[in-house]
Amino acid sequence: MKVVAFNGSPNKEGNTYHAIKIVADELRKEGIETEVIHVGNKSIRGCIACNQCVKNKNEKCVLQGDEVNEWIQKMKEADGIILGSPVHYSSLGATMKSFLDRAFYVTSINDGMLRHKVGASVVAVRRSGGLPTFDQLNNYINYSEMLIPTSNYWNVIHGARPGEALQDEEGVQIMRVLGKNMAWLMKLVENGKGSVKEPERESKVYTNFIR
Repeated sequence: MKVVAFNGSPNKEGNTYHAIKIVADELRKEGIETEVIHVGNKSIRGCIACNQCVKNKNEKCVLQGDEVNEWIQKMKEADGIILGSPVHYSSLGATMKSFLDRAFYVTSINDGMLRHKVGASVVAVRRSGGLPTFDQLNNYINYSEMLIPTSNYWNVIHGARPGEALQDEEGVQIMRVLGKNMAWLMKLVENGKGSVKEPERESKVYTNFIR
């Protein structure tokens, strides 16, 4: 099995990276390969709502010049996905959001490519805004019908300078427990294939309240 993790921090080895690494170390102990992709230092344009991906249904965003389509395929091939972000103004990083908006729209309209994969979010914060950012990341996972492992608290770790998060003993434990639970859930899913019937995917119903 394999997990792909996306680091939404501009800092390659900042506190977001360390949060991901703690989770990844537990996954590797269970024989699960983990790849960490650095998103936060890239130049990624946001979704332009052209809906060409809906028309084409070729698992691609039509915008060119970045690695979003390559990352979409990595998500497709993975059994689990980790989304990690620092906190910018009580929200996820802008580059990470641009990537997630495009990638998750493409995966959702291409027969729910991420459905029933295991997905987890982690957040690194200096002081405040961790929970709103955690919630925002989970929105992508929840919308995609992914399976979410839990920890013993919300998946937020605290630190300012790179590496300081490792001094947050509770935060380190949260990430460690998350990694163990994520590995366990992934194994449950893998071992259940062929013996536990998967529910059929329903076609999405869209409504609005303007008549």
